[in-house]
Amino acid sequence: VIGARSSVFLPFQDLGIIIVDEEHESSYKQFDPAPRYHARDTAIYLGFLHQTKVLLGSATPSLESYYNAKAKKYGFVQLLERYGNAQLPSIELVNIPEEGRKENMFSYFSGTLLKAIEEAVKNKEQVILFQNRRGHTTMIQCNTCGFVAKCVNCDVSLTYHKSSNMMHCHYCGHVEPPLRVCPACGMPHIESKGFGTERVEEELEILMPEIRIGRLDLDSTKGKYGFDKIITAFDEHEFDVLIGTQMVAKGLDFGRVSLIGVVNADTIINFPDFRSYERSFSLFSQVAGRAGRREAGGKVIIQSYTTNHRVLEQVVNNDYEGMFMTEITERKNYLYPPFYRLIRIDIKHTDFQKCYDSANRFASALRQQLGARVLGPEPPLVSRVRNNFIQTITLKIERTNISIAKVKELIRSVLLDFEIDKTNAGVRVQVDVDPY
Repeated sequence: VIGARSSVFLPFQDLGIIIVDEEHESSYKQFDPAPRYHARDTAIYLGFLHQTKVLLGSATPSLESYYNAKAKKYGFVQLLERYGNAQLPSIELVNIPEEGRKENMFSYFSGTLLKAIEEAVKNKEQVILFQNRRGHTTMIQCNTCGFVAKCVNCDVSLTYHKSSNMMHCHYCGHVEPPLRVCPACGMPHIESKGFGTERVEEELEILMPEIRIGRLDLDSTKGKYGFDKIITAFDEHEFDVLIGTQMVAKGLDFGRVSLIGVVNADTIINFPDFRSYERSFSLFSQVAGRAGRREAGGKVIIQSYTTNHRVLEQVVNNDYEGMFMTEITERKNYLYPPFYRLIRIDIKHTDFQKCYDSANRFASALRQQLGARVLGPEPPLVSRVRNNFIQTITLKIERTNISIAKVKELIRSVLLDFEIDKTNAGVRVQVDVDPY
C-alpha cells in the first residue's frame, strides 16, 4: 500500500514493514479538521501494535527522530553518497544589500543569479527558482496614511493575485477587487509591497523574455491533474525555468536541472516559530538537493539580507550535525520538544471580550493543577480567522514527574466544567497535543 497520512488507519492484517518517506515533513501533521495526529508518530505506534519494523527516511531528519537515534531508541543507518555517485551541489550566498550598493540588483534578482540562469539555459539545462509565497503582491498599502488592505473576516493582509486580478485571503478564501484609492483617506497613492511567485515570474519575463517559464504553486496546480501537467511539461523540457513555492522541494527528480535559486531566504528563517531554524535548514537543503542529480554537479544560489546567519552557513557547509547541536541545546534550555511535550488549546468566539474572558477562566482552572506549565492565554500570530477571535493557551509538559495521560484527563475535566458554565456558551475549545 502506498498512501498519504490517512493510510495509517487502514485495517492491516499481516503488516511486514512501514516506511515513512521524508519523515521530517510537517505535512504529516493533521491540523484541521479533527482527528489531529502526526502520521509519522502514528506509524511508529502502528508498528508497535503489529510488532513490525518501521523505517523513517530523510536527508534532513526531524530533530525528534535524530535525537531518538542518538539516544539509541532507534537504529541509525547513514547513506554517505548520493544516488549514482552524484556530487553535492556547490552553494553560493548572495548578499542583497551589498549587491544593491554595487547596483547589481535587477528587480528581485542579483546579477549573479541572472548570469547563472542565462548560462544554464544557454547550455540547454534547466533552472528551479524558489520563493515560498504565492500570489503577486503580499501586501497592499496606502503611502499617504499607511492603511493596509486586510481581510474582513481574518486578521491578515490580503494578497493580490494578478491571474484573477483580485485580492485574496489565504485563510478564509475571501476575495475583493484591487484598491484604486485608499478607503481610509481617499488618496490614490496605493503601493504593492512584498512579492510572491506570480511577481517573480512577471519580473523574470521582463528581464529575460527569451526564456520559457513555468510556475508551480497552489494557484497554478488547481484543477484535475494540474500538478502532473506542470511537472510533466518541465520534465519534457517545455520550460527552461520553473518558479515555485515549497512544492518544488518535495522529492522531485529532474535530470536537466543544474541551477537552484532561492530568491529570498529571510521570510522563512525569520518566521516566529521555535522550529523555524530547523525547518529553514531542511527546506533549503531539500531545495538544493533538486540540483545536479546526475553525474554533473549542480549549483545553488541563495539570496538573503543576512548571509552571515548561522542557518545559511550550516546549509552551505551541509552541516546537519552542527544545526542539530545548536537547536537541541536551545530546545533543552527553553523547554521545548523533544524534552517537553506541548499541548495547544485554542479558545474561539466571534466576540473578542467573551473569547478573552473565557480563555482566562480556562487557563486559571488549568493553572490550579499544573502551575507554571500553563502559558497564556495570548493571541496567536493570526488572531482572528473566519470572524472568530482566537486566544491560545500552551501547556509545556515535562517527560518526567507527570504523565501525558494524566494531563489529558485533567484537560477533559476542566473542559467539562467549562462547558457547563453558561457564561461560556458559544465558545469553542480546540485541543491539539503535539501541535507542531
